[in-house]
Amino acid sequence: MVYKGKAYSVLVLAAMSVLWTNVVFSESNEELAKKLSNPIASLISVPLQLNHDSNIGKADEGQRLLLNVQPVIPVSLNDDWNLISRTILPVVSQQDMFANSGSQFGLGDVVQSAFFSPTQPTESGWIWGAGPVLLLPTATDELLGADKWGLGPTAVALRQDGPWTYGTLANHIWSVAGNDQRQDINATFLQPFLSYTTPDAITFALNTESTYDWESEQWSVPINFNATKVTKIGNQLVSVGGGIRYWAESSDNGPEGFGIRILFTLLYPK
Repeated sequence: MVYKGKAYSVLVLAAMSVLWTNVVFSESNEELAKKLSNPIASLISVPLQLNHDSNIGKADEGQRLLLNVQPVIPVSLNDDWNLISRTILPVVSQQDMFANSGSQFGLGDVVQSAFFSPTQPTESGWIWGAGPVLLLPTATDELLGADKWGLGPTAVALRQDGPWTYGTLANHIWSVAGNDQRQDINATFLQPFLSYTTPDAITFALNTESTYDWESEQWSVPINFNATKVTKIGNQLVSVGGGIRYWAESSDNGPEGFGIRILFTLLYPK
């Protein structure tokens, strides 16, 4: 009976250990999921964002498959300040976007942002960052980019209250050099966002990625709803998910109706 009692105790301790490990793992993933909702969190990540949109062009016959590779790399400058590098490298496949243009595949123009951000929130709980944003003419086809160099300011402000994250990211880009035959760039980007993260590291997010073109005086306003979950594939921490978006407003030749988004992010916590 003593042997059975000891064996029972060992089994109980083992079960408690497994339960505790799962709880710690879940809490760790929950914190990582909340960090992913913060555009300037101190977390190295490589988001891969695949978007499909249709009804593009004057004849509404165009389709676009857009993969945004978006590495985020934070650098500690000192005890008080971080520098967060955010890059958007678009890989584009599109067809029937323009009259008699056929299809194109290749790189689009890179958008590079750098946010200087305090390591600690303000007394009221706000997290913020600001810095420059650059547009680089890296497109491999003239129909995939603006053929312009661009420059401007960018900023983000957000709060995280329990499971909720809410805030706004914005930038403005003016063209400063490039092909004189192409239209100048003078565009404002606004991204208000709201997300809720569960204890199981599932995040439900709602945002818009609105752009106002001051040259054409037109808005592009896609409304995105996504759900993602932080988990492990082998030893690699990842976030996987997807969602839909609706184009509430679009430029004359922009997408219409609904689109699809698939999200896959590699995580490298410290």
